[in-house]
Amino acid sequence: MKIAKNTVVTVNYKLSDAQDNLIEDGRQPMVYLHGGYENTLPKIEEELDGKEVGYSSTIQIEPEDAFGDYDAALVKVEPRNRLPEPLEVGMQFEGMPDGDEGDEAMIFTVTDIADDKVVLDGNHPLAGMALRFSLSVAEVREASDEEIAHGHVHGAHGHHGDEDDEGEEGDHVAIHPIH
Repeated sequence: MKIAKNTVVTVNYKLSDAQDNLIEDGRQPMVYLHGGYENTLPKIEEELDGKEVGYSSTIQIEPEDAFGDYDAALVKVEPRNRLPEPLEVGMQFEGMPDGDEGDEAMIFTVTDIADDKVVLDGNHPLAGMALRFSLSVAEVREASDEEIAHGHVHGAHGHHGDEDDEGEEGDHVAIHPIH
């Protein structure tokens, strides 16, 4: 079966930066609903459209087609007493960008803690990076009516019990662009 709109695609992948430094080893396959449902990056869908099981490719995706350019304006320094304790680097909080009352809330990651100040970064951790994806199509099947209606894959790893299911971890594994 060829990958087309409303097919469920299981892809084994490795994610590296442009210098081939491994970012994610893809121990769990990416399982997504193909066809513009924003379940993965559009450039990945473009690369896999019309392909079949066994197809392999390595593609590089520039920041503007992945997680955007790094935006220094999304880095905030906040008084530590405005955030809950205990506080650690790597914790994430939902908040509003400065002066953008009409915008949606964003996720900010604590990147530094110094005395009474905390640095919060609203950029995606992969913002500003060219990304290299090694992709290998493992399975393609028709999506169910329910999956199409909901816009995402259902079931363990998108399978119907015909393979070894290892729990629910891979149900919604996908890489989402930040708009």
